[in-house]
Amino acid sequence: MKTYTEEATKTAQSYYNSTDADNFYFTIWGGEDIHIGLYKSDIDPIAPASQRTIERMASKATDLGKDSYILDLGAGYGGSCRYLSKTYGCRSVALNLSEVENERDREKNKAQGLDHLVEVVDATFEDVPYPDKTFDLVWSQDAFLHSGNREKIFREIDRVLKPGGEIIFTDPMRTDNCPEGVLDPILARLQLDDLACPALYRDFATKFGFDEIEFEEHAEQLPRHYQRVLDETIANESRLKDAGVSDDYLERMKKGLRHWVSGGKNGYLTWGIFHFRKR
Repeated sequence: MKTYTEEATKTAQSYYNSTDADNFYFTIWGGEDIHIGLYKSDIDPIAPASQRTIERMASKATDLGKDSYILDLGAGYGGSCRYLSKTYGCRSVALNLSEVENERDREKNKAQGLDHLVEVVDATFEDVPYPDKTFDLVWSQDAFLHSGNREKIFREIDRVLKPGGEIIFTDPMRTDNCPEGVLDPILARLQLDDLACPALYRDFATKFGFDEIEFEEHAEQLPRHYQRVLDETIANESRLKDAGVSDDYLERMKKGLRHWVSGGKNGYLTWGIFHFRKR
């Protein structure tokens, strides 16, 4: 019998490998990123806002340089690894479960002359195929929500991080005091039982021996981001259809985005940058 973790992994993998999802995200984000941005206004373009998130996260890391070894869990198209390797000269691993996204990632790394610094690995973040104490920094952006066992993610992070290593990640979360049932439309679309909340990640960090450096909360950016994606989806429907995205997918996407916007504006969702250090 398959475990819930395996089912969640299979669901996410099938989704991101689909022609609809791949063409949608590649078109709307521009082929580098798939994560929430730090927006300057309600009409700020998605791509530069997404880049600001990467830059902000990187600014929090300690002593990034050519000797740093970074693991990005749920790397999508690998834009963060390319940025980190180009900017700091470090080696990075873009671990991701979507083979379709990973092929695009490899092509971009090669085209930008970064394939000697960025390794793309087909794997899940609940089972990282690297030895203990390998990495200086574990990085992730808006990926952990797809896991059916987030505690196991932290166990794996604890295993592969060197002593003194850091975790810097973002994730769409429910608020600590979110009423039961209000996020059911979002959970149904993701085929998940629940989202994590800040308190849960803090509990995992404490359990596995991490000190919290900071949680830089940007709750207002979550509904702003999903509204921007919704606006761009509506404005680019013809282009998306030409790219091979189906009518059914677009309708479901617009409905799902509205649920995210509503949940954020009603104060049930939050988002921000977590930064922990391993003792």
